[in-house]
Amino acid sequence: MDWITHEEDVWFEFRGNSPHQLVPGRFYKGTVDGYADFGVFVDLASNVTGLLHRSELDRRLESLEWEPGDEVFVQVKNVRDNGNIDLGWSIRQSDSEFRGARIHDPDGDADGQPVEKEAESSGPATVKTRPKTGKTTKPVGASTSSETTESEPEQEAESEPEQEAEPEPEQDAASESDAGDEDRAPTAGDVVDDIAANGESEQDVEAEAEPESEAEPESEPEQDDTDAEQDVETEADAEDDEAERVTLASIDDRVGDVIRVEGEIASVRQTGGPTVFELRDETAIADCAAFVEAGVRAYPEVEVGDYVRIDGEVERRRGELQIETEELTILDGDEADTVAQRLADALSDEARPDAVAPLAAHEPVAAVGKSLLDAAEAIRRAVLESRPIVVRHTATADGYVAGAAVERAVLPLIRAEHPRDDAEYHYFTRRPLEEAVYGMDAATNDVTRMLEDRDRHDEKLPLVLLLGAGSTAESLDGLGLLGVYGSERVVVDAAPADDEVAEEVDVLVNPAREGADARDLSVGALASTLSVAVNEDIRDDVSHLPAVSYWENCPQQYLDLAESHGFDADRVRELREAVALEAYYQSYQDKRELIADLLFDADEGLAGHVSEQFRIKLEDEIETAQANLERRDVGAISAAVLDSDAYSHRFDFPPTGLLVDELHRRTREGDAFVTVALGMDELYLRSTGDLDLRAVVESAAEKAPAAGLAAAGIREGRIEFLTGARDEALEAVLDAAAEQF
Repeated sequence: MDWITHEEDVWFEFRGNSPHQLVPGRFYKGTVDGYADFGVFVDLASNVTGLLHRSELDRRLESLEWEPGDEVFVQVKNVRDNGNIDLGWSIRQSDSEFRGARIHDPDGDADGQPVEKEAESSGPATVKTRPKTGKTTKPVGASTSSETTESEPEQEAESEPEQEAEPEPEQDAASESDAGDEDRAPTAGDVVDDIAANGESEQDVEAEAEPESEAEPESEPEQDDTDAEQDVETEADAEDDEAERVTLASIDDRVGDVIRVEGEIASVRQTGGPTVFELRDETAIADCAAFVEAGVRAYPEVEVGDYVRIDGEVERRRGELQIETEELTILDGDEADTVAQRLADALSDEARPDAVAPLAAHEPVAAVGKSLLDAAEAIRRAVLESRPIVVRHTATADGYVAGAAVERAVLPLIRAEHPRDDAEYHYFTRRPLEEAVYGMDAATNDVTRMLEDRDRHDEKLPLVLLLGAGSTAESLDGLGLLGVYGSERVVVDAAPADDEVAEEVDVLVNPAREGADARDLSVGALASTLSVAVNEDIRDDVSHLPAVSYWENCPQQYLDLAESHGFDADRVRELREAVALEAYYQSYQDKRELIADLLFDADEGLAGHVSEQFRIKLEDEIETAQANLERRDVGAISAAVLDSDAYSHRFDFPPTGLLVDELHRRTREGDAFVTVALGMDELYLRSTGDLDLRAVVESAAEKAPAAGLAAAGIREGRIEFLTGARDEALEAVLDAAAEQF
């Protein structure tokens, strides 16, 4: 077998089912699957696809004339351990340029056998003697005489006896290579081939046809071409109207079938090859690919939110179902209203949970049962409507626990709803905040991104979910900016919310507004309950999170709940500390995978390692801070003041807020004690009593009017002032705090 020693001159037909069965160095015939910015995907088998990177091409990617479905020749350069296949360019792109063709059948008997070439026909496909029902097939150029045209029905009549004697003469005469041309208009060459096959001449056929025409003068009058075309179109339209619509949830079993679906365009993305329309109906979402040419937008008039009808073939591409669009129609009027109502009814039934079942009995959580249902419905509806969800939470352990709980609930819903592998990154984003205020900086960032995504990718405006942030009047400007663009806003906070915020946002979950005392409720505990309302399947996954969210005074029911799920007190502490440390570094990043590993998926080694770093860094800072605390007595209170600029590492862990929290826990004495971390132009205030920070600032501003005092963060106890009035600001704040005891 000389071909074995000359494999570089032979191409192979791959009949395996695994990338690892391919032989590097061999040339294979494949089928173009689609384009990407970095190259071309080529199918070597039904479930084996490789990448021909643009660096392997001998020309620019955009100059390739390949279209999806085209047969091409490529060389397998490498098969990686993960199954990815690196392909190389073959300068030979036709059978004739290779010395032979062999079958690569790793598990079969045909391995190494020659590929049987399809029988070559002597001309175009044979003309069928009896056209298909509903179509008129007239040989083009068979004769220019009117007599021949008129005799066409008689030729059919004469041919019928022959068909009875030989049931399938066409199939015997037609080659396999021409099977796909049976519906085209036959040419003069087709007719000549038929005649030659039967041993007759054109003159013989005409001679036989004329007498028959004279013998039957009452044959049907001839239709002109225009009337015939109209008849065909009318019948095709009738067939089109009768096509049965199927739901997207049912297409798993329809691979290879041409189907009709109706729904709403959820998104449009242009790839290097086809345009991909994400279609949503009342049951599911699916990708529908439409191809004009590589990188060119198909159906440019179609926009996100349009109701459409799509006819196409169901295919499986790299393991994912996809509809290859043959026809797309934008619906309007009653048809669009019907689809819209169908979607709305299904959405309402699916989006709202039946009830909220708290993780543990807790009065402030029970008080917000209805608003939790409203928030859960808003989140689920966003997923079903293919609207992105943006979660904003504080860059603290409590904030990250809250965000991770909701993330744990939503991602499986997105995966189930959207066929794309990267959908969970596309439709869900966590963006931590430095503080609990949703200010103009954060809002401008969100609005800029959402408008860019809308204009570039036809995305819908997102649902913005604020956890433990955005519930105070300081956030009104940012919330208002979102409102201008119609973005839905949901705020969930355990601390009391301001009335103005309740009027501004779409949904507010806040126990204080329901008359409940929520001083022993964390945002993490509240958000964990919300996550279960969104997705009951993750209840066991998040049951330990409420306990992790508390630094102290955790309700016993949450500790017991964590214990029952295998998280004892030491493990809970390690998780809390590890999350707090990671929350500080790269604070603007969500660190999705790392946080998930810490809270859900990793063994104890990861949390133990990170929490050890937490304790080392915190203890070093606390030791320095305690040695430099200044003790003061002001009126009825005692105070411990730390110059945080002078006696802490400002740009390393721990952040000032966490440092002053720990100092206050360790140094407080009695019921009238405050701890202050004093910076260059801001201070953090902690108290053993319930201070009204706005009232403190208002009173302090009267005592030191030139200090520029302002309540910058109510939740963090952060007060800003002018650097030049640092001492005056501190004195005024301590005096104002003392007045509240």
